Amino acid sequence: MNASLIRRATQSLVALIATSLVGCASLDTDKVVAEKVEKAKIGPQAAPYKAITNFSSGLRCMDNMLLDFGVRDIAVIVKDLTDQTKKINAGTKDMLISAVSDTTRRSRAIRLVAYGQDSGNTIGFLSQALRREHYAVIPPFALRGSISQFDDTVVRRNLDAGLSIDRLNLGAAATSQASILGIDLTMLSTADLSVMPGVGSRNQVILFKQGKGFDGEAQIRKFGINFSLSTATQEGQSQAVRTLVELASIELFGRLAKVPYWSCVGASNDDEAVVGEMRDWYEGMAANPNEIIAYFQLQMRIRRVYDGPVDGVVNPQIKEAVARYREALGLSHEPKLTFDFFKGYLTAKHEELASRIVPVPAAAAEPSSAPVAAAGAASAAAAATAPLALQLGTLDNVRSFAAGDAVRLSVKPNRDAYVYCYHQDENQKISRFFPNRFRRDARVQASQGLQLPGAMRFEIRMNERAAPETVACFATESDVLTSLPAALNSGDFEPLPAKSLEQLRDVFVSVTKGVLAQEYFHVQAK
Repeated sequence: MNASLIRRATQSLVALIATSLVGCASLDTDKVVAEKVEKAKIGPQAAPYKAITNFSSGLRCMDNMLLDFGVRDIAVIVKDLTDQTKKINAGTKDMLISAVSDTTRRSRAIRLVAYGQDSGNTIGFLSQALRREHYAVIPPFALRGSISQFDDTVVRRNLDAGLSIDRLNLGAAATSQASILGIDLTMLSTADLSVMPGVGSRNQVILFKQGKGFDGEAQIRKFGINFSLSTATQEGQSQAVRTLVELASIELFGRLAKVPYWSCVGASNDDEAVVGEMRDWYEGMAANPNEIIAYFQLQMRIRRVYDGPVDGVVNPQIKEAVARYREALGLSHEPKLTFDFFKGYLTAKHEELASRIVPVPAAAAEPSSAPVAAAGAASAAAAATAPLALQLGTLDNVRSFAAGDAVRLSVKPNRDAYVYCYHQDENQKISRFFPNRFRRDARVQASQGLQLPGAMRFEIRMNERAAPETVACFATESDVLTSLPAALNSGDFEPLPAKSLEQLRDVFVSVTKGVLAQEYFHVQAK
């Protein structure tokens, strides 16, 4: 052979050897890293896998769940969700806002009040809100958190190979690596900025990259399930952040509302972590009997088997409602608020149970032979047959106000009823301000009446233009808020798409079949 042929043969041989080395190196590198990643993400026992692109179906599931459990008027302040690692370039807060928007499309249960660094700290922002907003509303909850962890290349394997023959130099490299990204979010009470126990989200994702293009996968482990999603170099980290934020949104608001959110991510009701969380909820409420009684008073009312007050006080109606619902769940027919009942209620298919449960009569009462009690019962019976009526005015009987003056209202039905109050401002925008995030129960007892705002954390003040405004309150015999059209059942203190208070009244007449009372109060300027 001549020198040229020998050189070309040598080049081919070297290229073949180098390619082989790179192939072996890639296989060896990927295998080593993959084994270590598997140990980190699977743990001591193998877990089921679910291939996903995002948690959008879980967000829709949460929307339906919040609606089913009657959750509404959750208002949360959220500040910028910072990147404490300074390594991830992603709009975390905007991702959260998008996720919450998908979580509340039908239920309208959640309202995020977003503010940024230029608004100062949380306390300052709340103080500004009192001066800036028409109703001076303070949201009960504040959300804080950040991208708290990014451990880059926790496992890495490199292999470089090179050959030099004569004046010919060939080289090759293969790399595989794994990184961990974490997000921590916590809910605070705006009353004192204290952390709300158990209402938080802490999740991590393992980013596994391999090959020259660094295409790979991300893994999230939750409730014994590994969620796997494909990633790419350009968007892998941001995509992983979005997925973590969507998962966090499901967790946070599921825990805040105490609804079985885990079913929206495919977890079993019998999973050890799920059962533990349900028990924590139960024991936390059971430690304060009024809280757990009020919880079931509201839930039994939603299921149409209870029509009494939500005041945390035991009464004959709630006893009977609980006993009947226990029986429908396959438990004993007795008025006991046990963990088995709580767990069964959270995990039940309530639409199927509805056809098997007879509603408790609204007139149920404790029997008594005392003459005074009998006279009281007769009086109550007479009131129950009287047409529903409503009184609406101010506490001090003032009807005209200067700009900025506080407006304090008094509402009193002639018998126990459900009351809904709306405000038409100087720009003709209509908003619901009762019931609201501070008092979700619309039922008003005739003996006590209702003061607005009373002890609730909002204010009503005459507008700066001193232009006329109107308050309209409607009283009904049953809770009809969820029966209103979705557009008119949105959050409290938010403008509704109603053209007039008369149009709103027509809607109430329709859903109550005309059995209602209404009153108007015109806020006039001095």
